[in-house]
Amino acid sequence: MIGLIFGETDFPKYILKKIKKKSKYLIIDLTKKKIFKKDKNSHQVSIGQFGKIISILKSKNCKKVLFAGKVSKPNLNSIKLDLKGMYYMPKIIKSSKLGDAAILKQVINILKREKIQTVSSNKFTPEISLPKGNYTKIKPNTLDKKNINCGERALKKTGNFSFVQGVICRNNKIEALEGSGGTDQMIKKIKKLNKLPNGVLMKFPKKKQDLRIDLPTIGLKTFKQCKKAGIKGIVLKHKMNIFLNKRQSVKYANKNKMFILVK
Repeated sequence: MIGLIFGETDFPKYILKKIKKKSKYLIIDLTKKKIFKKDKNSHQVSIGQFGKIISILKSKNCKKVLFAGKVSKPNLNSIKLDLKGMYYMPKIIKSSKLGDAAILKQVINILKREKIQTVSSNKFTPEISLPKGNYTKIKPNTLDKKNINCGERALKKTGNFSFVQGVICRNNKIEALEGSGGTDQMIKKIKKLNKLPNGVLMKFPKKKQDLRIDLPTIGLKTFKQCKKAGIKGIVLKHKMNIFLNKRQSVKYANKNKMFILVK
């Protein structure tokens, strides 16, 4: 039995399809709209109900959990707390200042104290973590390579910002760094130039990132946003990524003369 601790985004839905074929499971549904409530193995829980979460896992003899999806900073005005939640919530709030991934890391530490192990989602979905290579007909040209080098330098300097795992570089200059709002908000800030598509979006894991959670994720939606912003290519790190809608995304990139590079 494995516990699936699910937040927002489409990735949990993909994970669930894979897990159903391989293992017995239960779901801890932390989504705001309780997306998984129709599943008979789902439990709708607040991020502040740690006592309930631990009780559910232990009642099913569940000694391993997997995290998928985004868990946002809790709203103290509406959050439901149990006794363990009251005890742990100050640490969660403190961690939330460092980004959403820090919230999940704190939850992992809490579960570890209860002898519940966290495993990587890649164990069940290795096919969506891409290795090195160029996945499109278009390959980076000289200017693209300068933008890629610019992005790598930028990400190496962001150690003090734990939520930064993305950067957009254009004309060998940093145009945007990912903030706590995530990749979507970063891309929306970019104005499309009237010239040919230019610039790259780079999504690398954060420094000292726990690779069991919050790997850089892209999919077809990301490519459509990049096209609107006039971004020519997306660069990922070798086997440190989650690539959803791979077939559709590659087809879309080829059609729109974009490149996909994994370093």
